[in-house]
Amino acid sequence: MLQSDIDQSQYVGMSEDPHRRLLEEHNKGKVRSTKSKIPWTVIYTEYYETRADARKREKYLKSAAGRRFRKSLGD
Repeated sequence: MLQSDIDQSQYVGMSEDPHRRLLEEHNKGKVRSTKSKIPWTVIYTEYYETRADARKREKYLKSAAGRRFRKSLGD
């Protein structure tokens, strides 16, 4: 999970190498959905054995229940 240093908004996504993706894509403006809120910082990371498991968790984190969970991380 990434957080914008500009307005504290969050971005949820999955990657095999989240730190490379942050530095080489998100913070260099290569991702349209995050380009306007550079710079980004990694605030939370989870690791999964399979891509399918990671995708399920990503979908959950983008749901209403997942947003409540994400909000609780900041408390």
